[in-house]
Amino acid sequence: MGLWNSIRYYNTVKYLQIKSKKLACLKWSIHGIIFISICVILFWKKEYQENSHLVSSVTAKVKGVAVTNDSELEIVLWDVVDHSSLSQGKDSFFVVTNAVVTKNQTQGNCLEGPDSGTICSSNEDCTKEYTNQKSNGDPTGQCVEFNSSVKTCEVFAWCPIEGMRNASKPAVLESAENFTVFIKNNIGFINFNYTKRNILPDMNETYLKQCMFNRKTDPYCPIFRLGNIVQEAGENFTEMAVKGGVIAIQINWECDLDWLLHKCVPEYSFRRLDEKNDKKTLFPGFSFRFARYYKQNGVEERTLFKVYGIRFDVMVTGKAGKFSLIKLITYIGSTLAYFGMTIIVVDFLLANYVHPSCCKKEVKSYYTGKKYETVEYQLEMRDVSNREGQDCESSP
Repeated sequence: MGLWNSIRYYNTVKYLQIKSKKLACLKWSIHGIIFISICVILFWKKEYQENSHLVSSVTAKVKGVAVTNDSELEIVLWDVVDHSSLSQGKDSFFVVTNAVVTKNQTQGNCLEGPDSGTICSSNEDCTKEYTNQKSNGDPTGQCVEFNSSVKTCEVFAWCPIEGMRNASKPAVLESAENFTVFIKNNIGFINFNYTKRNILPDMNETYLKQCMFNRKTDPYCPIFRLGNIVQEAGENFTEMAVKGGVIAIQINWECDLDWLLHKCVPEYSFRRLDEKNDKKTLFPGFSFRFARYYKQNGVEERTLFKVYGIRFDVMVTGKAGKFSLIKLITYIGSTLAYFGMTIIVVDFLLANYVHPSCCKKEVKSYYTGKKYETVEYQLEMRDVSNREGQDCESSP
C-alpha cells in the first residue's frame, strides 16, 4: 500500500515563511555575496571557457663575432661557427665565453701529473691492463720520473697532457654579451586547430632588422642581446662568463581565443637554472671539450679546447581558452548548491543565537516549535493504542 501511495502522489518539502525584515536582509545579503563570488570566479578564471594545451617547436640563430688576444689563444677570430655551433640540443643553444687551450698535441708516450695519473715506485705498480678513470691515456707499464720527488705511470695519449689550469679571469670571450640570438617559436592548440608564432603579423623584415627585445619599450621583439638576457635573469655576464652556466628563456602563451577578447601574444621571462655558489655545489658552471685536428709535416696534430660557456634552454608553456556553452552550464549547475548555505546560516542563528535586536527568546522558541516536530511521543501513544486494541480483542 505504501509503494502504491508513493507512486500516485507527489511529495515536496514543507517551508516556513517567516515575516522578518532583518532575516530577509540577512538572506539576500548572503545570496548577494555568493552571487558576486560566483561571477568573479566565472570571469576572473574564465570558467566559461574550454582549455587546450599547446605543442611547440623552437629554433635559435646566434649572431656575433669576437676576437681573443691572450698568451694562450693569441689573436683568434671567433665567429658563429666557432662559438655557437657546439653542443646544440633540442630547444637550446650554447655560446662559448671562456676557453683553456692545449696546443700541438700529438699521439705518443708521455707523463701524467700526480692528480690525473697513478703515482708509482716501480714498473710493477703500472699495470698495462688497468685503466685509471682519471687517466688521459692507456698505461704503457713504465714507471717514470715526473719530478725529483714523484714518479708516475707513463701513458700512451695525446701529448702534452692537458694541464690542470683554471679558467681565465676575465673570460677570453667576455665580449660575447653583445652577441644576439633570434628565437623563432611556432605553437599550435590542437583542440582549436589554431597555430601562431612569436613573429607577430605586424612584424616585417625592416622591423626585425632593427628591433631588440626590451621589456618596457619592445616586449615582443624575438631578437635578444645575450647580455640583456643574463641581466634579466638577475646575473652579471662578466662573472658568469668565467665558468659558464645555464639560463632559461621562458616563453609563456596565455591565449584568449574568444572573438571579442581575442589575445594571443608571447610573454618572455628569464632565470638562472644552475647553482653558481662554489660552497653549495661541486664543479659549478658549464664546460666541455673539443679538438681541432690538422697535419703538420705529415704528422696528425690537434689543438684541445676546454670551453666554458652559457647554455640557453628555451622553455615554452601556456594554454588557450575558448567559450563553451557546456562548460558554462556545468559551472552554473555546480555553483547553485552554494545558495543552500543561506538556509544553513539563518537556521543556525534562529535555533542557537538569542539577541534582542535580532532573535528574541520567544521568537526562537516559536520558530523551533514550528520547524521541528517531536515524533517519539506519537510513536509511544501509537504503541499504547495498539496494545489496548489487542486487549479488547482477546477479552470475552
